[in-house]
Amino acid sequence: MGSSQTPHRTPLRRVSQGSLFSLSRSAAYPDAPHGLGFIEPAMTELADELDILHTNTEGLRNLSDSLATFNESFASWLYVMTMNSLTIDWPQAPTETSFVLAKRRAEQEALRAMEELKATQAKAAEAKEAAALAAALEKTMSNDLTEAETTYIANATMTTNVSATSSSKTSGPLAKKKGRKPKLTAKEKKERGIELERIIMSLPLEFRGSEPALRRNMELVIEGLMDAPNQTVKLLDLVKPPDLNQARVNKCLIALVNRKAVKKDNSTGTVLYRWQGLP
Repeated sequence: MGSSQTPHRTPLRRVSQGSLFSLSRSAAYPDAPHGLGFIEPAMTELADELDILHTNTEGLRNLSDSLATFNESFASWLYVMTMNSLTIDWPQAPTETSFVLAKRRAEQEALRAMEELKATQAKAAEAKEAAALAAALEKTMSNDLTEAETTYIANATMTTNVSATSSSKTSGPLAKKKGRKPKLTAKEKKERGIELERIIMSLPLEFRGSEPALRRNMELVIEGLMDAPNQTVKLLDLVKPPDLNQARVNKCLIALVNRKAVKKDNSTGTVLYRWQGLP
């Protein structure tokens, strides 16, 4: 019973279901070569395809090697450029514009220095001129004082001579003294005070109260000019030592002459001061 049963067989594909000979003689391949001859063209074509695959694989490998080489070279180039920018490429290095600006700045500084030099020279010239003017004024004041002293000595000598002559001629009673100037009324004193205040307020600050003694000297000089005959006096006529000495009188007269309240006249050879008053 066991011998009559069909043994178990694994299902095979069509190519395995018959012999190669019967497959080669099938209707599908009527011109197929005998035996295994049909495998040769297929193997030849497979070999060609394998060669092509190998060639392509080698091409891919060469391309990969080329890309690797390029990447390494390019990375090296980038690194070199970075190092170059860090060592030689200075963003703050001077350019042509920087040199132009530096030249323009130097020209401006030279012009500024020249202007400062001119200003210094002008100030020096002004100081020199002021010193010369002060020296001339001091010389003029010295000449006025010398002339006043000469006039005073001459007048004193003449007075001494006249006194000696009068005393020699007269042995009788003493000569009559000059009468004193009439006293001012209250109204006249008030008007005189107003006029003095108006004149003194027009003079420099030192005469207006910063120096009380100098203000009092100025008042005495003005009163002496107003009370003098024809309101014309010599410098020594106003001297009243010890408070009102010659230097103080000369200083007050210079201030009044500058203010044009007094006119200085030396046309007769003697320096005279004539009162004019303020307009």
